Amino acid sequence: MNKVKIYGTLGPACSDPEVLKKMFSAGMDGIRLNLSHATLEESGDMVRNYHLAAEACGIRAELLIDLQGPELRIGRLIEPVHLSEGSLISLDAIPFPDNVLGGIQNRDGQEILLDDGKILLQTEGDMIRVIRGGVLEGRKSIALPGRSIDTPALTGADIENIRVAKRYGVTAVMQPFVRNKDDLAKVRSALEEAGCGDIRIMAKIENLTGLAKIEELIPYCDEIVIARGDLGNAMELWELPAAQKRISSACRRAGRDFMVVTQMLESMTHRQVPSRAEVSDIFNAVLDGASSVMVTGETAAGEYPELVISYMAHTVREAEKYLQ
Repeated sequence: MNKVKIYGTLGPACSDPEVLKKMFSAGMDGIRLNLSHATLEESGDMVRNYHLAAEACGIRAELLIDLQGPELRIGRLIEPVHLSEGSLISLDAIPFPDNVLGGIQNRDGQEILLDDGKILLQTEGDMIRVIRGGVLEGRKSIALPGRSIDTPALTGADIENIRVAKRYGVTAVMQPFVRNKDDLAKVRSALEEAGCGDIRIMAKIENLTGLAKIEELIPYCDEIVIARGDLGNAMELWELPAAQKRISSACRRAGRDFMVVTQMLESMTHRQVPSRAEVSDIFNAVLDGASSVMVTGETAAGEYPELVISYMAHTVREAEKYLQ
């Protein structure tokens, strides 16, 4: 079997070259950069530090860029907004994009999930009731259960990021919220127009449409990403494990690589030791045939990025030994 690859996510907590070197030494193969918050050029210093660290460790490291795509996010906030459970707030208290406002105005009882479902709101006339509160920061994800918002496959920022991808050493593009093969064809076309047709395409399955069309999508990408954050917002959480198994089975049948991601070591954002459930999750992803696993906020904003990679790497290698 091929070695299962291990990816972190680049962010303020791991932008220092010395921290990145330790992550490579712990077993990291590559890193993801989330471009929902900044462009490639705006992230230039972090990317250069990443390549310097990889070179110092003698590693030809991979750089994955996660595009904006059709993902819905709130706008920027000057400071975090504290949403108290049970409170009633106005629509303009949160900077929703226009296409989302059009989908929730005058729709009594519409649920709104923010920040990967951590916060739950519900419309009441022209107001919003906070059902599950929390602290909301800018540019966090939005999901509207039962509603489909028409958005383009690629934003203007996505096209600009693809245009400079080669210059920054990008090896793969992650396309979020893939809905059909046309979304992936548009990404492929944009890559070819930018002279970087050799960059791999990773299709993120994050909604029910993508889940239903998984067999259609597989031939149009190089790897499938089982992105459990927003996929878990699209269904009841207890249905998510079956969806993950369904996607992994389809990928195995087609001989297509797949990645498992989201909350794999979430508890380690602020703790030095993961939960037993988390290491079991990683182990079972490898047993299901995952070609790669990835952490997100655990390394981008967490307190122990090197330890996160170490636990993931040791668990993956143990699962590989078990399979052999």
